[in-house]
Amino acid sequence: MATFISVPLKKSSEVDLVKPLSKFVTSAYPAGEEQSEYLRAVEELNKLRKSALGRPLDKHESSLEILLRYYDQLCSVEPKFPFPELCLTFTWKDAFDKGSLFGGSVKLALASLGYEKTCVLFNVGALASQIASEQNLDNDEGLKAAAKFYQLASGAFAHIKDTVLSALNREPTMDISPETVGTLSQIMLSQAQEVFVLKATADKMKDAVIAKLANQAADFYGDAFKQCQYKENLPKYFYFQEVLPVLAAKHCMMQATAELHQSALANQKKRFGEEIARLQHATELVKTVASRYDEYVNVKDLSDKISRALTAAKKDNDFIYHDRVPEVKDLEHIGKATLVKATAIQVPLSQKFTDLFEKMVPMEVQQSLSMASSRRNEMVNRLVGSLREATNLCNGVLASLNLPAALEDLSGDSVPGSILEKSRAVIQQGGLQSIEQLIKELPELLQRNREILDESLKMLDDEETTDNELRAKFSQRWNRTPSGDLYKPLRAEGGNFRSVLDKAVQADQVVRDRYNSHCEMIALLCKPENELCSAIPSANPAKTLQGSEVVNVLKAQLAQLDEIKRDREVLEGEIKSVTFDMTAKFLTALAQDGAINEEALSTTELDARYGTHTQRVQQNLRAQEDLLAQVQTSHQEFAALKQSNAEANDREEMLKKLASAHDSYIEISSNLKEGTKFYNDLTEILLKFQNKCSDIVFARKTERDELLKYLQQSIAREPSAPSFSVPAYQSNTSEPAAGGPTPAPRTVFPLQPQAKAQPPARPPPPSFTPQAASSNITPSPAPASQAPPSLPASSNPPPMAPPTAPSQAQGPPYPTYQGYPGYMHIGVRPWTFAPVAMSDQRVCLNVVF
Repeated sequence: MATFISVPLKKSSEVDLVKPLSKFVTSAYPAGEEQSEYLRAVEELNKLRKSALGRPLDKHESSLEILLRYYDQLCSVEPKFPFPELCLTFTWKDAFDKGSLFGGSVKLALASLGYEKTCVLFNVGALASQIASEQNLDNDEGLKAAAKFYQLASGAFAHIKDTVLSALNREPTMDISPETVGTLSQIMLSQAQEVFVLKATADKMKDAVIAKLANQAADFYGDAFKQCQYKENLPKYFYFQEVLPVLAAKHCMMQATAELHQSALANQKKRFGEEIARLQHATELVKTVASRYDEYVNVKDLSDKISRALTAAKKDNDFIYHDRVPEVKDLEHIGKATLVKATAIQVPLSQKFTDLFEKMVPMEVQQSLSMASSRRNEMVNRLVGSLREATNLCNGVLASLNLPAALEDLSGDSVPGSILEKSRAVIQQGGLQSIEQLIKELPELLQRNREILDESLKMLDDEETTDNELRAKFSQRWNRTPSGDLYKPLRAEGGNFRSVLDKAVQADQVVRDRYNSHCEMIALLCKPENELCSAIPSANPAKTLQGSEVVNVLKAQLAQLDEIKRDREVLEGEIKSVTFDMTAKFLTALAQDGAINEEALSTTELDARYGTHTQRVQQNLRAQEDLLAQVQTSHQEFAALKQSNAEANDREEMLKKLASAHDSYIEISSNLKEGTKFYNDLTEILLKFQNKCSDIVFARKTERDELLKYLQQSIAREPSAPSFSVPAYQSNTSEPAAGGPTPAPRTVFPLQPQAKAQPPARPPPPSFTPQAASSNITPSPAPASQAPPSLPASSNPPPMAPPTAPSQAQGPPYPTYQGYPGYMHIGVRPWTFAPVAMSDQRVCLNVVF
């Protein structure tokens, strides 16, 4: 009774985890200790997979521990890496399908970590069943270990049954289908219950307890047998065809064991007739097992025990008690007791598990951090942008008023100090040459980015075209996800990049136009002081305004504006330096609620971090607004006092243009540097996008090759269809097997008249010499209508051919013979023989020498 069922392991193809996972780590985390630690962890994960799946596993608990650790690690890394984007393809073979002579076993390749987890958990259950089957059931430790591992196997298979369809989002292979793993779970649970029956027997527990345990085990085996027998597609597996008789035998044996111990209980209660009835029923059960399933299980010990008990019970009842033996249907039902249940699959399954990526936050947290960072950047850009906009507005107003140059130019014949300072600033930053160099570089950077984007999208287009061609060729057999559906997110991302490039081109043109409008004045600022002075028109001196109150007021107001600008620069630096880390808050929210409300958490934290800075920005802007109004009022008084003429107006207009040219130079230079940085940063992003496209195309190519190989093997296993049509005169009444090759037609002679003559089979030609041609040769049986006149009569007349028979028999269309191959023509001329293919039918010609 020690026959137990174990499950074979699934086999996986080798997968390189290092390359795609390392790419993600290097792109998502900056270079440093943290990145190095994660890269080392990726290497360890790859080694762990090779240890768990890349070699044969011993039927030992240490091997199971490796599988459990790998499964736990998969569950741990699943939320921390974007596996759908990495396109890691895992290939597994069907555990029960052994393949055929012309093709390998059924396999499935999917870019799904859920598929990998499912298959690894299947191996956990399979290896646990093998370890349990290897236990020594003659001692208590072996019984406990076997029960534990069978319950673990049952739990693993039950977990797959509940999760496989959602994990794969497609039809799985038959070994991990819900029907198959549900049946395996029931079988493992049945065996665990049987182990408890053995343990209760070894511990000499009460017969009532053992009877209930055995009866429950019989029920479990009966349910498993029904699932194997009636579930669609299960019996087609050779594995389940072997399992079925074992389950049937175990069901009968457990029921017989329950009846045996219940009979002992009846004896204790002095129900001797019931005792005999139960033992007789048990005897019938073990006889059924011995007659039908003897090659699968050994029932001799149990049969002998029941036989001895029945003999003793009958003897006592016949001589002493004379109790009536009831019918089996009238017996009271035996109770049931369940001591087993499928082990719940809750990670970590391994007690020695240590997360290799413990410090890495889950992808949900990473995504929330990315969104929070975007919100933070948006707020910083808004605050800094408002400050810079206010500075540009201030510079523009002052330039339109020719301040502070108008206050410095009271002499009317020298270059104002502010203009000289602006000239030195322009020359120090490289002048026209630096701007022209930056403008020249922009088209090259733009073209480089466009080429990367075009090449990336072309890879997707080429692979999608190939996929569509193969889908059209193989029709429904090409059952993988269409490339067009899979590439939608990438194409949307590529469309966004193209839109960004188009907007960048427009921005570049705006900068060029602005440069063209100010390049003449910028070039003038780059000249030496004497050339600059001569380029500025002279005017009558306005020395009467020197020391006036309005001039002093304007100077004081301009000084206040300079102070506001300096405060603005300090405030901008403080805004940029604020630390904003939401990791801890997001992790806490994920642990407590199972989800992250990123918007609410980020908004609250941003208000707390930047609330004070926002208020200071508003105060600065209001102070500048008030001060500019005062400056404009004071400038009106200054302009009214200042003596005006045509020369003075020309001079003032030139000074305004020079001041404006300086401000435009600073802004254009800043814009060009930002544009150059933008294109360089975009190049890195596009290269990552290109790598992503390359990875998914490579994964799709691998998947395509696997599917093509599988389809070719499937086609090779299919029966060949006839490649030619058979002429009507060669057809016979029996059709060839469907899909099989059409046999060569034979000439046969029917034993009874039929609607149509059947071509007979012919014997190989007899060996003969030329002299044998004159011997007495009697062909038989041949149709009477075809017998030559000179042929002697035979003692056994041949059967008559039907009236519809052709005048001559037809054979295979071999072109090398002479005459008619259906019979031997006997006449004046010599015999003619042709070699003809023969079957095992009766000989149609008798040759007598």
